Amino acid sequence: MKIPVEHQGQMIDKKRLSVLVVGGAGYIGSHAARELRRRGYNAIIYDNLCTGHQYLAEGFELIVGHISDAAKLDSVLQRVDAVMHFAAHAYVGESVSDPRKYFRNNVADGLALLNAVVDCGVRKFIFSSTCATYGIPDVVPITEKAPRLPINPYGATKLAFENALEAYGHAYGLGFVSFRYFNAAGADESGEIGEVHIPETHLIPSAFEAIHGERPELEIFGTDYATPDGTCIRDYIHVNDLAEAHVLGVEYLDKGSSTALNLGTGQGSSVREVISAIEQVTGRRVPQRVAPRRQGDPPQLVADPSLAQKALGWKAKRSLQDIVATAWKWDQSHRKSMATTH
Repeated sequence: MKIPVEHQGQMIDKKRLSVLVVGGAGYIGSHAARELRRRGYNAIIYDNLCTGHQYLAEGFELIVGHISDAAKLDSVLQRVDAVMHFAAHAYVGESVSDPRKYFRNNVADGLALLNAVVDCGVRKFIFSSTCATYGIPDVVPITEKAPRLPINPYGATKLAFENALEAYGHAYGLGFVSFRYFNAAGADESGEIGEVHIPETHLIPSAFEAIHGERPELEIFGTDYATPDGTCIRDYIHVNDLAEAHVLGVEYLDKGSSTALNLGTGQGSSVREVISAIEQVTGRRVPQRVAPRRQGDPPQLVADPSLAQKALGWKAKRSLQDIVATAWKWDQSHRKSMATTH
């Protein structure tokens, strides 16, 4: 497998708008970079490769650096028109056990990035936020007007950065869109990139690990919720639908407005429904066992995406079946690729 080195990639076409994709060697960032390229933008990836993967940045200019490295940021920010920020720690459980790590990276280092962006005169900023800013909602589907009351340090750090964006927008004229994701899933239809986390905690790739015998069973955390089948309901959105929204977010900022938007399908799927879809797509049984509820897991998290539809002209197009099918295609191609390089 070809691995790009620092600054390797496509020649920069100065006639095209350039976007710095911070955290672009990660799961969602790598899909956003490809969608930018499909739409005619020049995407430059900036990543410290702490949790990102060089092969997800193949074919792009890759700058290896930390988001608090002002000098390195300054050199690249001088030649971009917008920034997408995906570089955050994102394990809820770890944020509870090690909040220092999360507040340092997601808030303190995030502010260093934000200061560099403002100082370099870039005025378009897309932020990867989360529905975890809402905590446990009183009303489902969740609108952007719902109270933001996070129940874990991860959600608290994302909310803190949203608040900083609002303040910077008012004081410095920074245009921003904060995208509050629901459950990102799936992979690029090409099968070339997809979801890679170490450790893996997301439902669909965790189910694949159980299928392959890499974990004894898939744990279903609670079957006694007030839902039709007793398992948690989540709004699963295809990662390429998310990526498309991010590109539209850059175009939205041309209008001179800033906003926060939910990104979801508006439809919920239970854990058991997702497992059923996985078994249908793969033709394999998912070994599973019931485990106790996880503290703080709401019964339902489903987006009301109507504001994003209105503001961006965007709507999620891919189904749960599409999500599982593309994730399985990536799982198979990734395993084959890893087998040939080891």
